[in-house]
Amino acid sequence: MLIQHKQIGKKGIFYVGQDGAIEAELVYSIPSEGKMIIEHTEVDDSLAGKGVGKELVETAVNYARSHNIKIIPMCVFAKSLFDKIKEWNDVLE
Repeated sequence: MLIQHKQIGKKGIFYVGQDGAIEAELVYSIPSEGKMIIEHTEVDDSLAGKGVGKELVETAVNYARSHNIKIIPMCVFAKSLFDKIKEWNDVLE
């Protein structure tokens, strides 16, 4: 599955989409240099149960690691994953 990324200014999105339609997304903001707030994660019903939401959060984690960014998971779904997956704690704010 291809996860794409777009950032404009201090807002960004990791997403899965086809033909211009977004089927899953993780929306974030950059409140200050070196910090990322995961605001929202949503997966279309057609992709439910396939681990797409987790893949989006993992992509954000890998992005944060490679760019020396700390994550603040405001999204309930992302927060629940961070609570379960302790290997991601290195990027938590």
